[in-house]
Amino acid sequence: MKITGFTIARNVVKFGYPIKESIQSILPICDEFLISVGDSEDNTLEYLKEINSPKIKFIETTWNETLMDGGKVLAVETNIAFQNIDNKSDWCFYIQADEVVHEKYLTNIKNAMLRYLDDKQVEGLLFKYHHFYHSYNLMLAPSDYYQREIRVIRNNKSIYSYRDAQGFRIDDNRKLNVKLIDAYMYHYGMVRPPEKMYKKQESMLKYYYDDEYIKNKLDQPDDYDYYKKDAYLIPFKETHPELMQPYVDEMDWEVDLNRYRKNHSLKNQLKIFIDKYTPINPFYSNYKII
Repeated sequence: MKITGFTIARNVVKFGYPIKESIQSILPICDEFLISVGDSEDNTLEYLKEINSPKIKFIETTWNETLMDGGKVLAVETNIAFQNIDNKSDWCFYIQADEVVHEKYLTNIKNAMLRYLDDKQVEGLLFKYHHFYHSYNLMLAPSDYYQREIRVIRNNKSIYSYRDAQGFRIDDNRKLNVKLIDAYMYHYGMVRPPEKMYKKQESMLKYYYDDEYIKNKLDQPDDYDYYKKDAYLIPFKETHPELMQPYVDEMDWEVDLNRYRKNHSLKNQLKIFIDKYTPINPFYSNYKII
């Protein structure tokens, strides 16, 4: 069984992505790892070469600035990486620049790949998610964000990255048939110092919206106001991946959970009710569990 990891990268140093940790978190179970590096305003390529692993191969690309609407360029770049994976690979392990796998799940993931290797009905493996927000010790509630997504796919070139590279589809927009596995993806895209989060959010919104929308959406000149989001947050009481512990230890900004609780809207009261009776977001499903 051959496993190839893949990801895309652009301006990861400038915006503080933990992409080295992302790659290194799954590298132990990958035979190869393909990184598609876009034209950057920082030293992204040199930074990633510091990982210094013989498993890693690079593709250098130029992002098409005309495909920014709806985040389409992210899927295009993901597809470039996927299409360049060697045909000898059986499974392709996709990870985004702000996602990290806890080392305790690596055995489960590889065992699932072995278990379903010859079951061609299984087109992908579905991961559960922890979405951290504002703090490494707080997560978004299940009803507030997608709680499952495909991160391992068969090396079938009919599969393609869907919309803004959140998940995958096959053939004519059909959902993939997947198995849910006992593994979590730790998503850190919404945890940064407020000033860095502002810059990262401003950059990401350019992949989706025009300048006028961004100006109205981000009205803080030097800082990001996390509290603007009507968030229902849950304390995280487990351990983080070892690779992320330095980030956790260096967190130096304060978070007032009570401020979120005091501002709970009727919408959040509904979320609390939903989360009490269902473990996942009932309004989102980008896959078919078989």
